[in-house]
Amino acid sequence: MQIDVRHASHPEAVREYDTETLRRHFLVETVFAGGEIRLTYSHYDRMVIGGATPLADGLALTAPTAVGQETFLAERELGALNVGGAGRIVVDGTSYDLAKYDCLYAGKGAKDVRFESVDAANPAKFYLVSTPAHQAHPTVLLTREKARHLTPGDAATANKRSIYQFIHPEVCQSCQLTLGFTMIEPGSVWNTMPAHTHDRRMEAYLYFDLEAEQRVFHFMGEPQQTRHMLVANEQAVISPPWSIHSGAGTKNYSFIWAMAGDNKSFTDMDHIAIADLR
Repeated sequence: MQIDVRHASHPEAVREYDTETLRRHFLVETVFAGGEIRLTYSHYDRMVIGGATPLADGLALTAPTAVGQETFLAERELGALNVGGAGRIVVDGTSYDLAKYDCLYAGKGAKDVRFESVDAANPAKFYLVSTPAHQAHPTVLLTREKARHLTPGDAATANKRSIYQFIHPEVCQSCQLTLGFTMIEPGSVWNTMPAHTHDRRMEAYLYFDLEAEQRVFHFMGEPQQTRHMLVANEQAVISPPWSIHSGAGTKNYSFIWAMAGDNKSFTDMDHIAIADLR
């Protein structure tokens, strides 16, 4: 297991960041590596994001020093969404099969978590998101069919998309973690535009289903001090509570969104008119 620790950045400091510094603080360039678990620990709401890519052998989720517990989920909850080949997650001896786009929620107190691939030549890629938890909730397998499905946007504004809400109060109980993914329809490129912020919680994105030669222009920063990063397939972005989080791709793509903070209300956001962005 590898883990990288990212500290919080003040918005006034971010105004001075060049491209390299911006990427070093907010972009996770390698999420998935064959036969490894790679994690990034953010001091924004203590969220941990990362990837587990088991090959012939399974991978055990152990507790790194940054977590400060004997087991990873002693005081945490976990969402794991598969963006690769067929796989399974074993939680305290119970096995859950996950196809691509399936999600598993594991609650506080689970002791033994293992990730496996059905075929090492087409391995599962489990995107992991973990947040501190104050209460134990049951482990739940969430297929795409069980998710809450929304279809907002319009082709005329290039943001027609499907939203699948997995770890969400109307689908699966959690302490503070919310998680789902959005698929941008062919011919559309925009996500989360018009933009918004939500000062009561942070967010992280994983961009995926993007062809190797394509990129997403991810926009972040204060609404009147915007910045951008070029993001490739299967790279993740940490979004501070004070920052917008929006993207436009050179082609359509998908992305996993996950949030943690004071509440789980999906619509709790401060909208920003496009004309007010700078």
